[in-house]
Amino acid sequence: MKRNICKKIMIATDDSDNVKNAVSSGIEIAKRIGAEVYAISVVSDEYGPFARKGISWANRIEEILFDRGVRANAYVEEAGKEAEVQVESVLLKGRPAEEIIDYAEKNNIDMIVMGTLGLTGVKRFLIGSVAENVVRHSKVPVLVVR
Repeated sequence: MKRNICKKIMIATDDSDNVKNAVSSGIEIAKRIGAEVYAISVVSDEYGPFARKGISWANRIEEILFDRGVRANAYVEEAGKEAEVQVESVLLKGRPAEEIIDYAEKNNIDMIVMGTLGLTGVKRFLIGSVAENVVRHSKVPVLVVR
């Protein structure tokens, strides 16, 4: 008797080209093992304090980031539809690594699939990448796809 130990796969996405391979890998794994997929995008709350004060440029940035998250999840949903894999779309707001880890743990996600991002040099050294932070702190297994 075959037992499915991985029922829920989270694909963390940000609408970048770097994530497309991760989406393909996550959908393929889900299809082969019969898992559900959760497409997760996190809108950074970095500009939130400015937006709450009514500063127009901050409001516009939040709108752009929200739209990007919707597009990112739609890409995963379309890939799932083509592969006949059920995808639930979730849009979160906050610090990406923290929100991804928190959602995975609170929703019994069995595996997180994510791509690498293009930060290099000093910026990456100072702030770290989202994927690196998720790998270091998640209790859920993480598959990072180049």
